[in-house]
Amino acid sequence: MELIQQAYNVLMTAIIVVLAGLIILSIVRSILGPGISDRIIAVNMIGTMVIMITAIFSVLLDENYLVDVCLIYAMISFLGVVVLCKVYTGVYLQRKHMKADLMAIEDNLKKQEALEEEEAQI
Repeated sequence: MELIQQAYNVLMTAIIVVLAGLIILSIVRSILGPGISDRIIAVNMIGTMVIMITAIFSVLLDENYLVDVCLIYAMISFLGVVVLCKVYTGVYLQRKHMKADLMAIEDNLKKQEALEEEEAQI
């Protein structure tokens, strides 16, 4: 039984090390990412991996309060990604000179067609 517990601890530690390496790669991706959407996805991946590491620590250390920390962090991470996506969508629409209202679909299509006609003339 002692041998199984020791192997379990080694496996958990190895998983934490792998996840830490993946977090470092995601940080590099969030800095170098060619687009804003790549950066948002990298930040979301970092949050998810931190949640997984915290959950593994909860099992490894037998501390139940860390599961609550995981849940709270997951909610905060989700809201952060939603806010980043909303900001990105607003910036994208502003660059395209499009309105962000639900009622503006027809106006957006007309502006897009006008821009395509201008580009075709050039």
